[in-house]
Amino acid sequence: MTALVLFGGGGDLAMRMLLPSLYFLEHDGLLPDGLKIIGAARSEETPEEYIAKVRTAVESKADGHWSDDAWSRLEARLDYLAVDATSAESLKPLKDKVGDGACTSFLAVSPSLYAKIVTAMRAAGLAEPEDRVVLEKPVGRDLESFRAIDDAVADAFSEHQVFRIDHYLGKETVQNLIALRFGNVIFEPLWNNLSIDHVQITVGETVGVGDRWPYYDEYGALRDMLQNHMLQLLCLVAMEPPSDLDPDSVRNEKVKVIRSLRPITDEDAERTTVRGQYVSGTVDGKRVPGYDEERGSDSDTETFVAIRVDIDNWRWAGVPFFLRTGKRLPEKRTEIVIQFKPVPHSIFGQDARDEDAANRMIIELQPEEDISLTVMNKKPGLDQRMQLQPIKMSLSWGVGGKGDAPPRRRIAYERLLLDALNGDSTLFVRRDEAEKAWEWVDGVSQAWVDGNVKPLPYRAGTWGPDAADMLMARTGRDWNTSDA
Repeated sequence: MTALVLFGGGGDLAMRMLLPSLYFLEHDGLLPDGLKIIGAARSEETPEEYIAKVRTAVESKADGHWSDDAWSRLEARLDYLAVDATSAESLKPLKDKVGDGACTSFLAVSPSLYAKIVTAMRAAGLAEPEDRVVLEKPVGRDLESFRAIDDAVADAFSEHQVFRIDHYLGKETVQNLIALRFGNVIFEPLWNNLSIDHVQITVGETVGVGDRWPYYDEYGALRDMLQNHMLQLLCLVAMEPPSDLDPDSVRNEKVKVIRSLRPITDEDAERTTVRGQYVSGTVDGKRVPGYDEERGSDSDTETFVAIRVDIDNWRWAGVPFFLRTGKRLPEKRTEIVIQFKPVPHSIFGQDARDEDAANRMIIELQPEEDISLTVMNKKPGLDQRMQLQPIKMSLSWGVGGKGDAPPRRRIAYERLLLDALNGDSTLFVRRDEAEKAWEWVDGVSQAWVDGNVKPLPYRAGTWGPDAADMLMARTGRDWNTSDA
């Protein structure tokens, strides 16, 4: 790979995530020899001015891992060119900078520009058989718009050249879930409806929408978070063991999960889904405005979604998956909770039965990354009747009493950028997978329209509408409130 081109190279994503990730890859000696990194954007500035901005962005992220030597190596790779990415004529000088070798282009721009950009790239010679393109989510806002954009991408690039990124899949803990499931004999035999009672996936954010409301009005929480991040996490929890770690082997199993999702119709939309929108409230002791206040007028856009998902296959029949995501919640939390069934018969007496149900695995992605397993243990003491207590064991790296310091917490984009440069598409989304996800989410959206399901208000700083608790309570369950 000769060059990495960052379209939108001066934007927020590039400066906040991509370029710091490239610095850390350089710091660890993982970037390919001779790789050029070219920022491409509309801003008229010199390469020197651009590199100075990059240094400022990288230093703010380095946080104790700054190395003058690593920066010097990265700086030697950097270049910049002001372009109109939708114009083939404007891209020709960029092609000259790339040269004759293979190029990976990362489109860190609005997905609404993808079709025009890839068309211009093809005409400018930046979509040759050895080139690759990386697309940020969300691609489209429904199945129809996704296909329109992706058809244009397919005209310029073959499917094996397209890398649709979901940065959640680059998180170390998400990948460790695959290792725990398929690298240990003790988990996989229990990973089914005989042993697991239910699964919860929560993506909570304390921030509001703010001045991003024009984007959010178009997408809402369902399309912004559930269609991609949350369904990807669900797939990794629920998929069958792949035959190997070949990219298509893994992605074939993920597609099977999405194909097995039970459609949500207007008849059961109110029973299995909850839409919410935050109103003014208190977060971190400060009064914050509601969504309609930020927007300046009333809106039916949902900022919170809770949904019961059923997977109709043999492994998961009868096991509900509960997903919730929202803005202006009490804490920033992203976690997967695997709740195991209680023992079929307690030999420890009536008082112990509530504790007997405590076996659970929690995969925490934010604010920290960790995997913990709660099991039952005897309380110390000489009581005649044995007393039980839950014990939480961490399954994360570096825990085990050896005093090892944990490794630097990596930016998720580090793994994904490295994989894209190496042509490994395992952690990227294939077209048929994205289509099936949009098809299912479109069904939920249409059920809301047909059933006239409006967002319910919830105060900022709370865990969403009361109906979200009732969604669980109707099944005799509760959302996890314990520390992960």
